[in-house]
Amino acid sequence: MTEPQAFPVPPEGKPIHLGQDGTLRVPSKPIVPFIEGDGTGRDIWRAAQRVLDAAVATAYAGERQIAWMEVFAGQKAFDRFGTWLPDATVAAFREYLVGIKGPLTTPIGGGIRSLNVALRQMLDLYVCLRPVRWFNGVPSPVKRPEDVNMAIFRENTEDIYAGIEFEAGSKDGARFIELLQANFPEHAKRIRFPAAEGLGLGIKPVSREGTERLVRAAIEYALDQKRASVTLVHKGNIMKYTEGAFASWGYALAESAFGEQVFTYRQWDEIKASSGEDAANAAQAAATAAGKLLVKDAIADIMLQQVLTRPREFDVIATLNLNGDYLSDALAAQVGGIGIAPGGNINYQSGHAIFEATHGTAPKYADKDMVNPGSVILSGEMMLRHLGWQEAADLVIKGLDGAIGARTVTYDFARQMEGATKVSCSGFANAVIEWMER
Repeated sequence: MTEPQAFPVPPEGKPIHLGQDGTLRVPSKPIVPFIEGDGTGRDIWRAAQRVLDAAVATAYAGERQIAWMEVFAGQKAFDRFGTWLPDATVAAFREYLVGIKGPLTTPIGGGIRSLNVALRQMLDLYVCLRPVRWFNGVPSPVKRPEDVNMAIFRENTEDIYAGIEFEAGSKDGARFIELLQANFPEHAKRIRFPAAEGLGLGIKPVSREGTERLVRAAIEYALDQKRASVTLVHKGNIMKYTEGAFASWGYALAESAFGEQVFTYRQWDEIKASSGEDAANAAQAAATAAGKLLVKDAIADIMLQQVLTRPREFDVIATLNLNGDYLSDALAAQVGGIGIAPGGNINYQSGHAIFEATHGTAPKYADKDMVNPGSVILSGEMMLRHLGWQEAADLVIKGLDGAIGARTVTYDFARQMEGATKVSCSGFANAVIEWMER
């Protein structure tokens, strides 16, 4: 097996470009690379592709069309080419800027730790954007799932996901412990059981640059979408120089880059210290009345409680990698589960973006045409909106609202809904398209 130099390019398509003003230039037939995914990825991708094509055709009466370009990663790539992530796949995403993918098998053993993480790091897709909203009728474990309407901006390239780890008993681990003991003895003393053969270590990088570009993207999104607040979620009360710095740098960026468009909790604290709490509350009320964006912060563990008890208080969330991982799945559970949760990995500076199903491959259901394609359909809806094709994206939402509201759903929802009509994965796509075209 030999690794391909390139994959076939659809001849009718044209590349997406990034303009000098930093906005995407999208032709009427953009080339969009896709990875169908492993396991159930094959079923859900076929369903999602039909829905997205129908939305574009309906919205633009045939004047626009996506030129799909298949590229490969995961098990399908390994079986065909002997590599989990061909260079040609990364090159295609790099050249054509915007793509979409289904769930991928994580290789077992050495080499790539995670294909998803590898793609994010190779293309510097520093934002993991996870919008979370409820569709009427979706089963939920909470009383008021309709109160959940948030967008999570998860920093995608730093934190412990950087993968800087030392295995217990390894030579590198022993060397790192020796380095700590020789150069940072006060820190070395804090390791309760320092024997190298039984100690794993990891490093948690958090940078000002990484923080600022993430928080900038979150604030720009909130202003553009006319959201009320951005919450910086962190564990800075314990990790003061990483997560604490994230909050401090985030506040500083908000105040310096967005000036009169925002009011921050840090400004509230400063007014309280100089003029008292009543004056601080009055300043915040005046800022809110003037339509300014409120930038606040919350400790991560308390946040996981508050998104359950008072979700209406949160709009856009900006947070680090691990916190964002936890919060994304916790919020998805409130609105029906990860099976209907979309995601996008984006670099707003370079224009690169890969949208993806956020769940796993579920191989035992592969090729049975039964699983919920909602996650990849909604990820496609995010992609359409990212391209500026708002009318097509709105049709996808209309179709999902209609199908789910009519209780025409796949087995995962049908078993929890009274009076539901259970349909296959492809049958659900048919229902979405039918409602979309009404």
